[in-house]
Amino acid sequence: MPKAEARTLDGKRALITGAARRIGAAITERLHDAGVSVAIHYRSSDGEAKELCGRLNDVRPDSAKIFAADLTDIDSLDGLMEAVADWGGGLDLLINNASSFYPTPLGSITEAQWDDLIGSNLKAPLFLSQAAWPYLKERRGAIINMLDIHARRPLKTLPVYASAKAGLAMLTLSLAKELAPEVRVNGIAPGAILWPEDGMSESTKKNILDQVPLGRPGGPADIADCVIYLARDAAYVTGQIIAIDGGRSIGW
Repeated sequence: MPKAEARTLDGKRALITGAARRIGAAITERLHDAGVSVAIHYRSSDGEAKELCGRLNDVRPDSAKIFAADLTDIDSLDGLMEAVADWGGGLDLLINNASSFYPTPLGSITEAQWDDLIGSNLKAPLFLSQAAWPYLKERRGAIINMLDIHARRPLKTLPVYASAKAGLAMLTLSLAKELAPEVRVNGIAPGAILWPEDGMSESTKKNILDQVPLGRPGGPADIADCVIYLARDAAYVTGQIIAIDGGRSIGW
């Protein structure tokens, strides 16, 4: 039997949106460790993006570059994609990670909140994917969308956010059909990975973890490892959404 060809990400080029902080930064560092040149997108986290980019370029010169953009400005996305492709000499991987997240209790929802949450979580991934498609098609690349386990089951006070992520789940499946066979499209649905930055009570955290069969939160590395699997090892996988949630979604 012929020996299986080794799979590698060496020399690949990726755009990661919302890459300067939290899960986005973990994904960026993990891809870079695997040999990928990374385009670090950010909107307002200028200092963190520059610090991350500098660290990565110290490891491997000219392997990272920052790109500032407001992804809700749809007219700017073609230009962003062109700039990334010009820098990298093409594109192999698009990670739609950038996301707005905050509660919108019914009775207080504004159109601005709708536009922001739908724009960052659903509209921007669609138009970025459309802009990236010619480059990804040429390289037989992949798109990975970051979802949420609450795309399947709603969470109180988050009707707009959950609806946006549910739309992104269907967009993931739709794009997998639209862009095949040249481009694979998959999603990752995190569970309790990082607690919200604006705080959460200990009782709420305990209630969440009581719903997790593994009994503990995950970490950004768990998401980054799944990105590596989908980008490098899952050559026959498209149209799938993988829950990284310690089993929470099977029963709560």
